[in-house]
Amino acid sequence: MEKINVGLVGYGLSGAVFHAPLLKVSEQFSITKVHTSRIDEVAKDLGAVEVVDELEEILNDQTIELVVITTPNRFHFDMAKRSLTAGKHVVLEKPMVLTSKEAEDLIELANQNERMLSVYQNRRWDNDFLTVKELIKNENLGTINTYVAHFDRFNPQPNQQWREHRQKGAGMLYDLGSHLIDQALHLFGEPQEVFCDLWNQREASLVDDYFHLILGYQRMRVILHCGLIVKQQGPKFMVHGSKGSFIKYGIDGQEAALSAGQLPNQDDWGADEPENYGKLYVNEAGQELEKPIRTIPGNYPAYYEGIYECIRNGADNPVPAEDGLRTIQIIETAVKSSKEKRVIRLY
Repeated sequence: MEKINVGLVGYGLSGAVFHAPLLKVSEQFSITKVHTSRIDEVAKDLGAVEVVDELEEILNDQTIELVVITTPNRFHFDMAKRSLTAGKHVVLEKPMVLTSKEAEDLIELANQNERMLSVYQNRRWDNDFLTVKELIKNENLGTINTYVAHFDRFNPQPNQQWREHRQKGAGMLYDLGSHLIDQALHLFGEPQEVFCDLWNQREASLVDDYFHLILGYQRMRVILHCGLIVKQQGPKFMVHGSKGSFIKYGIDGQEAALSAGQLPNQDDWGADEPENYGKLYVNEAGQELEKPIRTIPGNYPAYYEGIYECIRNGADNPVPAEDGLRTIQIIETAVKSSKEKRVIRLY
């Protein structure tokens, strides 16, 4: 197996927790250089990997094929543009960029240079979402009429992270919203209309920390919700269809495991606690039944397995840049909807 050498750009939460551990345990990749000022953290986590001060030191290295960009999203466009121009394949942390125009420009550049451009939407491989996806695919719920997904947290006081600062691309709609939107588009495609209530509920908040986003698909409604002052959380997913309902509490544990320093090479990686298994409510032979549904294990490593197959063997991109573009387009429409207090028809 010919490994792919990687230049990792950024070593904050995203780079250190969501990317480096997956690449570290993979037999398909080798982290060759890291662009960061956090020299000690890289040495502790990755050993004798070279740390560089400038992006050009990665771009000028002809042995590096893939650049993984995990910096704050306001830097994504420029860094991706330079990387693609240098002939590198690129993985961008979500959200892809700040505007749909930037996304379109990067897609055109990637096509011109015949390079892969992908967006790291790891929540497609959350255990709860994989389970919902399978139930919908197998028509266990019949025709879906309502899909509700929450990403709530309890952070009543703003912190000092860049996402909490007043700047383009900050706030929860760009951050957690990009996950929920990507999941919905992955399941159902583009909606016909968008309505969003976007707000900052915390007194000291400088950015949006609450959104209630409704995507309209003819008779079906997709409801995506986020709040940062939610002490007692309700279901993560509620999906209702003509045959029944599926209700799922709890959240995929891969982020917590990675944050705790665990590596994704354990036999039980991504497994759910039985007490968090979702419930399927259906009517069979005139009887109302409640069935626990074993959660499909989460699998963040599958993303990079797909990246390898795409680069080496021409397989499909696991999250094409075009998907990232569609997510940004929905975010832009949601912001407009909230400002104008109206439903926006897309087509």
